Amino acid sequence: MAQTDYGIDLGSSTIVIYARTRGVVVMEPALIAYDKDADRILAYGEEARQMLTRATGGVIAIRPLKNGAISDYAMIEKLLQHFLAKAMGRRAIRKPVISICVPVGLTPVERRAVEEAVFQAGARNVSIVPGTVCAAIGAGIDITKPVGNMVVDIGGSSTNIAVISVGAPVLEKTVAVGGETFTAAIARHVRRHHSLFIAESQAEEVKRQVGAVYQRPGLMDCKVTGRNVLTGLPMTIAITSEEVRLASQDAAAEIVEAVHGAMEKTPPELAEDIVDRGVVLTGGGALISGFEELIEERTGINTMTAENADLCVAEGAAFYKERMEMLSRMRTR
Repeated sequence: MAQTDYGIDLGSSTIVIYARTRGVVVMEPALIAYDKDADRILAYGEEARQMLTRATGGVIAIRPLKNGAISDYAMIEKLLQHFLAKAMGRRAIRKPVISICVPVGLTPVERRAVEEAVFQAGARNVSIVPGTVCAAIGAGIDITKPVGNMVVDIGGSSTNIAVISVGAPVLEKTVAVGGETFTAAIARHVRRHHSLFIAESQAEEVKRQVGAVYQRPGLMDCKVTGRNVLTGLPMTIAITSEEVRLASQDAAAEIVEAVHGAMEKTPPELAEDIVDRGVVLTGGGALISGFEELIEERTGINTMTAENADLCVAEGAAFYKERMEMLSRMRTR
């Protein structure tokens, strides 16, 4: 089996490409700036995000992946082509072997569409690989051992919870709550309690700076500028970490209850392993402060966030085939 050259985490909000020999080569928003008047793409990824914060007229944002589903097949192909060309550079001698993790909600037809898009982007071989297993590999978990490991991957549009043993999920659970849910909750809170309409990018920045799902020892705040819904004029206010926690509590509770529910359904011998080894958090959403404390409080199980949690899936995808081959050799001994 050919060694994987690139692992891709195709998220609803962010695309991460990990090269085995160079590490992370792309980590950008899954976003396109499109001029509908001229019928042409202006920019991709981070460049598109920056352009859209100042764009006027006919320039619109296109997110080819929304809520775990493909909203625009043509644009997902162009987005993947752009980022793979950026990852490979102009000196690519041969077509690469690629492993890609896609949102859990994609249908078989959508998964085939992603495969075809990656082939069209220049791949020699494409494999769609399981996200939670890749997250575990990227987090440094030895998935070949016959012990139970619980991984909670908090992505952009959903949270995927899995108990993994001997290279495969024994139990999986998905809830439609992710980083985008928290961003939307912050924007709603600001509008409801401060009569201020803010852009998604502003809500995202608040989440990044003072996002919290568990009460912090001290208050932090973040200034945000938007349009007053009563006067229509620009206004700047300060949002505190406690406000963000209150705005986020329902979404956070849904994730924590899903983790608790998964523990209840885990076979006793694997549950014992998880109690000993702890719960591992991955995904960009895991970087919101307080998830470790919240899950520990609800389950009584030690919970830790993986190093570089937002990169785990892409890194794990790059090494997935290697780990599966290792497991296969162990079984044939």
